[in-house]
Amino acid sequence: MARNKPAAKKRRLAKAGKQKKAVPTWVIAKTVGKVRAHPKRRHWRTRKIKA
Repeated sequence: MARNKPAAKKRRLAKAGKQKKAVPTWVIAKTVGKVRAHPKRRHWRTRKIKA
C-alpha cells in the first residue's frame, strides 16, 4: 500500500482498526458467557477490508 494515503481511506482504515477490539469483559459477565465472540473481529492477514 502507498505511504501517502487519501484522508478518506485513512479514516476508514482507522475505523476498522478500532472495530477489531475484543468484547469487553463486563459484557461477557453480564450475558453470563453467552456473548464471547465479536462478529466484526478480523485478522489483518486473513480478512481484508474493502476500504
